[in-house]
Amino acid sequence: MSSINFKQTDPIVFLDEFRQKDFTGEWPTLPEMFNITVKRFPNNNCFTDFEGPYGAKQTITYSQAKEKILALANWMAVNGVQHGDHVAVSGKNSPEWTVVYLAALYAGAIIIPIDYALHTTEVNNLLNTAKPKLFFVDSEKYEYYTEPSFEFKTYSLSPKYEETYVYNLKTDAKAEITLPTENEIAAILFTSGTTGTPKGVMLSHKNIVSDCYLAQTNMNIYSTDVFYALLPLHHAYTMVAVFIEAISVGAEVVFGKSMAVSRLMKELKEGKITMLLGVPLLFNKLLSGIMKGIKSKGPVVYGLIKFLLGLSFIIKKLFNCNPGKVLFKSVLKQANIYTLRIAICGGGPLAPSIFKIYNELGIDFVQGYGLTETSPIIALNPVYAFKIQSVGKNLRDVEFKVLNSDEDGVGELCVKGPMVMQGYYQMPEETKATFTEDGWFKTGDLGWIDSDGYVMLSGRAKNMIVTEGGKNVYPEEIENAFQLDDELEQITIQGYIMDEATKSEGIEALVYPADSMLSRIGVSRDNKAEPIQQAILNEVNAYIDRVNRTLQPYQRISKVTILDKPLEMTTTKKVKRNYSK
Repeated sequence: MSSINFKQTDPIVFLDEFRQKDFTGEWPTLPEMFNITVKRFPNNNCFTDFEGPYGAKQTITYSQAKEKILALANWMAVNGVQHGDHVAVSGKNSPEWTVVYLAALYAGAIIIPIDYALHTTEVNNLLNTAKPKLFFVDSEKYEYYTEPSFEFKTYSLSPKYEETYVYNLKTDAKAEITLPTENEIAAILFTSGTTGTPKGVMLSHKNIVSDCYLAQTNMNIYSTDVFYALLPLHHAYTMVAVFIEAISVGAEVVFGKSMAVSRLMKELKEGKITMLLGVPLLFNKLLSGIMKGIKSKGPVVYGLIKFLLGLSFIIKKLFNCNPGKVLFKSVLKQANIYTLRIAICGGGPLAPSIFKIYNELGIDFVQGYGLTETSPIIALNPVYAFKIQSVGKNLRDVEFKVLNSDEDGVGELCVKGPMVMQGYYQMPEETKATFTEDGWFKTGDLGWIDSDGYVMLSGRAKNMIVTEGGKNVYPEEIENAFQLDDELEQITIQGYIMDEATKSEGIEALVYPADSMLSRIGVSRDNKAEPIQQAILNEVNAYIDRVNRTLQPYQRISKVTILDKPLEMTTTKKVKRNYSK
């Protein structure tokens, strides 16, 4: 491909028009990026929510958003926020949240997004570490954080508290502001992933902006797109892949606050969503509902639709066209996803069977891969060159290598690229341990790279189980076999010691049965009588036996533990694997 053709199809070549005029670095800072977008699309819809009277839709344009952002940034600077200071924000997804985020950067500060689902003791630990000058918080926790014992000043993301409400913070005084440069820290994201102690990941403007634009070299997005911000914005995945990606091209962001089905359906339909980014749990729930509806039409209709699904996928792979949108229009409309252009799953591996069905239905459905430490996207499946078994192809300017690979080529994935973090906040030893001597970031994920550069993910290194026969087993691969299932609300795989002398491990399933299973066999979860608990165990065992027959012998579950309550999950709906083996 010639360089001319490359530039014509390059989604970020437009930046050359603004280089040296609107930004002088290799990449724009986040405020510079937003300025460019407002210049290009001042009247496009920017932020939308359904918090108007009686749940009405309300929207502000890019020029209106910038006006609010600049007013708040000036107010912050007048009220003592200086270059490099910390401003924290914690709340439900909302336009106000994103206005605070951008305003802090326009004021020359560093933004500290904090998980709103954390307990106050956990939030306090993070605030004590981050030491923000200002803290913007939602209404449920606002009064607690206005106590005089806190060193920072607290302001409201909700109009319930008018005097300190973010949109009402204005001043006629004008502040002198030192704007950030691309290599300075933009955000510190505190994350525990699914294991360990929370760490503050320091991401520069260059990290975030380069990642945003380079992801578009594997997937085109447009100013006409409508992104759905349903997962929490404090998480790197939603922050960059939804919020930052949208504002980089002048697209609209619709803010969701709940996975409650009725609200989700309303926002998908009325928001006319074209870009849906989620985690496996979300897509499993959506697809489970769709397939139940299809099965309810009887075996003949179900059989016909299954045949058409298979045909749709063959046509899509062979001819790069998408017949599913026509074949299954009524099904997609009923599920309120007919307007979807692309769906992306991240935050964990999705079972290939589910990935395939969405594509058969006519949704361009792909997987991506990344970590908070990589801003987060480092691999993404191109829509018309996707591989079902892969979490994505490396982005431009991203290099992968596999460390300490076994006989199957599986080892720890390491990466280099402009989106790799600056380090962990005030943790130099932990930062050093995460990089190799020659500067590769160690992801902690096990996998391999195929000959076309696609990433194949096996699981987390810390979760790997070594069986008696010396086989490496990855819990995530076994859990995938249960994803499209509504009988087990939660199944988590871990190793258990079968032989103390050899320390060889077997495969244990921690299972929290779904209410639908218990209802079907006519028992109550709360009834602890031995015959009832044995009936539940028998039903779960029968289900697991059926799945075991589809697994390799060394992957088969040999022990089942029924949980009284589900294991704790992160806000991106992954089990926190901090239980004891």
